[in-house]
Amino acid sequence: MFEQAVLPIQDEATFGKVRASLDRTFSSPQIANFLKQLQRNRLRARQFEAIVASGLLGAETSGHYAALGDSDRGHVREQYLSMVEQVAPELRAKFLKVYAYY
Repeated sequence: MFEQAVLPIQDEATFGKVRASLDRTFSSPQIANFLKQLQRNRLRARQFEAIVASGLLGAETSGHYAALGDSDRGHVREQYLSMVEQVAPELRAKFLKVYAYY
């Protein structure tokens, strides 16, 4: 059976800043606004690199993300995508175009 290797975080401080930005974005009061901004900017929820570059996750998040190593960026992407999938079904239905795969 395949088991994914667990890679340690290389830059804890910068990773923590990016993670805090994700936590703020996906908090209950902010998530609807974030999805609305994605819709306005014609971005899909799973286009993580474009979302970071656009500054929708915070003004400084793009710089912090760029400073991370490849494995740390992978951890951040994975956490972001899991948070995207945990959004309430009502909001996912309301912002269907943001969640569409096409």
